[in-house]
Amino acid sequence: MEIEFEHDYLQELYTEGKAKNKKYRFQPQIIKKYIKTVNLLRSAPNTEFLYKIHSLHYEKKSGDLKEIEAVWLNDQYRLEFKTRIEGEEPHTITICSLLDLSNHYKK
Repeated sequence: MEIEFEHDYLQELYTEGKAKNKKYRFQPQIIKKYIKTVNLLRSAPNTEFLYKIHSLHYEKKSGDLKEIEAVWLNDQYRLEFKTRIEGEEPHTITICSLLDLSNHYKK
């Protein structure tokens, strides 16, 4: 899949291992897991592939969040994203747009 970053802090976390904005501070193990997960999304041919990797707990949200998909980084953090398919068969490509790295239990 092709990866797009909706927010600058997500790209900074991926490329630099930290975000310039102090609001987005995460523990080093969360950042490592985030980078590993983004690399896994990048290497996945499509979203159906994510179902096979049980440790990700890939899910499509429902209700108000019905267009959002998510994978777990750990028991607490989720990586939320949207996917879209572009192109015509057989040259289709899946674009994964990363939305947020969220603390699942923090409101």
